[in-house]
Amino acid sequence: MRYQSVAVIGGTGFIGRSLIPQLLEAGYAVRVATRRRVQARPIQMLPISITECDVHVPAQLTAFLDGADVVINLVGVLQDKRATPYGPGFARAHVALPEKICTAMRTLGIQRLLHLSALHSDVNGPSMYLRSKGEGEQRIDAAVRASESDGGTPLRATVFRPSVIFGPGDQFLNTFAQVLKIAPFMPLACPDARFQPIYVEDVARALVNMIELDAPTVPRVFDLGGPGVYTLAELVRFTGEASGHRRPIIGLPSWAGRLQGALFEHLPNPPITRDNIDSMEVDSVLSGPMDPLLRVTPAPLETVAGAYLRGLPVGQRWKPSA
Repeated sequence: MRYQSVAVIGGTGFIGRSLIPQLLEAGYAVRVATRRRVQARPIQMLPISITECDVHVPAQLTAFLDGADVVINLVGVLQDKRATPYGPGFARAHVALPEKICTAMRTLGIQRLLHLSALHSDVNGPSMYLRSKGEGEQRIDAAVRASESDGGTPLRATVFRPSVIFGPGDQFLNTFAQVLKIAPFMPLACPDARFQPIYVEDVARALVNMIELDAPTVPRVFDLGGPGVYTLAELVRFTGEASGHRRPIIGLPSWAGRLQGALFEHLPNPPITRDNIDSMEVDSVLSGPMDPLLRVTPAPLETVAGAYLRGLPVGQRWKPSA
């Protein structure tokens, strides 16, 4: 292998819990940054290095990355306060942090960056989420171009744009399952919005497979999606059937959906916001098949999600030694 040590930012979350075992299986030494060590509890039994630091502080970020060969950024937030062009949480996580990562990498001479963005991210997109994700990609692209022109260590970055990601512990199907458990019916905003959900283990596999494949001829951006396309209503209906809480689904007109989102925004962890509704103005669907360079055959949603929504195990890739 050309690279040995991988630094994962955002590795204690949903995607990181699938990615880190696969990195270990591939033979990489893994280090993970976390602001509070308690957040790393799900992965602390793995043979990895856990560093308690604030990656938003440049000095702490640089110290964490020092000695790594590859950086993987998984940091992302789904909701934020409304602002133009996006809220402060989106600005901090999706825009400022990728730029800080690139700056630290260039300071340390680290070449390889893998960055998780979102399908249809665009600085002119319909939602704060998509606009901030698009701006983050632009900051990375600017850093790559600067590294190629100033005679320093070239920065090789690959951006991954997944559709909605599902798997045990996800905040998508599991959220609907929790609501369906207590609600007599489901009033649903944007019932006809379309998605191409991809299994979290397949996202992790795509990232791992692309670490070593960083030649200049390789595309810098890869879209990720599963084998099936579904409307939101179809996904909610499937979730209800699989979890044993089948409920009537009532599609809301646009004005009622936005009112629902505005009301939910006052909750601590809203199931939907107006910005989520804005994101669904663009179908989260790939324009074609996934690039064969990724070497991923995506798992069907029905098989995997059908299991964990019923409370059944879907397999564990890494089992800590006794």
